[in-house]
Amino acid sequence: MDKQWHPDPPPIKTNDTAAVGVGTGLWALALVVLLIFRPAPENAWWIWTCVTGVVFGLFGIWFVRRPGRD
Repeated sequence: MDKQWHPDPPPIKTNDTAAVGVGTGLWALALVVLLIFRPAPENAWWIWTCVTGVVFGLFGIWFVRRPGRD
C-alpha cells in the first residue's frame, strides 16, 4: 500500500522570547526560594542547578532574539 504525499504544514508562529523568558523566570524564582530556605549541605547542588538554568535561559533569550534568525 502506497502512502500519499502531503505537503508540510506551514510553521506555527510562536513567541519564543516569551517562552524562554518564562522558563528563565521560573529558574530564577527557584533560585531565590533555595537561597531563602537553604537546602541541606548534601543538596547544595540544587542551587547550582538553578544558577545554570538562569544562565542558559539568558543565553536562550539572546539566541532567539539575535538578528537574522528568521
